[in-house]
Amino acid sequence: MSKIKVGVIGCGYWGPKLARNFHEIPGAELTWVADLRAERLAHLRGLYPNVCATLDYRDLLASDVDAVAIATPVASHHSLALEALRAGKHILVEKPLAASVAQARDIAATAERLGLIAKVGHTFQHNRAVETVRALIARGELGRIYYINATRVNLGLFQPDINVVWDLAPHDISILMHILERAPSAVSARGAVCVQKERGLHDVAYLTLHFGDDILADLRVSWLDPVKIRRITVVGSKKMLVYDDIAENKIILYDKGVEVPPYSDTLEEFHLSYRHGPETVVPIEWREPLRDECETFVECVRSGFGKCSDCPRAHPWTCTHAQMGVKVVQVLESADRSLHNGGGKEKVAS
Repeated sequence: MSKIKVGVIGCGYWGPKLARNFHEIPGAELTWVADLRAERLAHLRGLYPNVCATLDYRDLLASDVDAVAIATPVASHHSLALEALRAGKHILVEKPLAASVAQARDIAATAERLGLIAKVGHTFQHNRAVETVRALIARGELGRIYYINATRVNLGLFQPDINVVWDLAPHDISILMHILERAPSAVSARGAVCVQKERGLHDVAYLTLHFGDDILADLRVSWLDPVKIRRITVVGSKKMLVYDDIAENKIILYDKGVEVPPYSDTLEEFHLSYRHGPETVVPIEWREPLRDECETFVECVRSGFGKCSDCPRAHPWTCTHAQMGVKVVQVLESADRSLHNGGGKEKVAS
């Protein structure tokens, strides 16, 4: 079978990682790269001498590439995605899908109308550890989920055009919707502008997401923290777990919990029962999530199903199609409103 020809627009921080994977995937062929900086193109040409490089992305769109990966600033996602779709190209757009819900919906609707694949780069949905957490929750290993706490902090990378919510929170929002298989109904956010005061961009934020069944999720995201942390704690009625993405043992399951007596007549009879069972390291067959993301995109393009809604494997929560990207942007937009209105609870559009 002929290889799927792929072009990458944007060769800054993330674009070269996409280029590497598309170059190495047997079913794909990296044929074009585009960037506004000649030195970045020279770097990529040094790695892949047979790849065409251009300062004008329109050269790439006019070529015979089958699919385009877009790894540019968020403000450009909408226009580039629409141009690529109208040129007949399948697209993979880095997170977040767009800078507003209206733009994200426009991308998804255009792809559907033109019968083309549109994916969004929620890489953690391709993470084997995240999928393992989802499976544990789905089969009831943790019991009823009470709350989730997520921390994603480090020193940098400061973005000049978006705040930390739009930069880091898409990861955890997509993870939460993936493992819970639902979207939050409301969100509140508060934060601080510490460094980029002239731009008014928040570099630290605290988000609270309200899911159904009284599930609460707290997120802390920051560019201004001395220690890199990528950790999610899930607390259930039966067991608890910690998923640490930068630890060697990424998932530890804790057989711990609290049980309330079925009845009591007096205060003296009321005693909570604490369970302190063993800790278990959950085994994971590790694989680079971005490789899985790129391979899935290529497989979808090759499948012949055309648009994402025709794919028999499509799932509203576990697939990284454009509609999932829209749902994440809905949460981001609501969180951003809360961030600027004093932390009030904002409904998430359904």
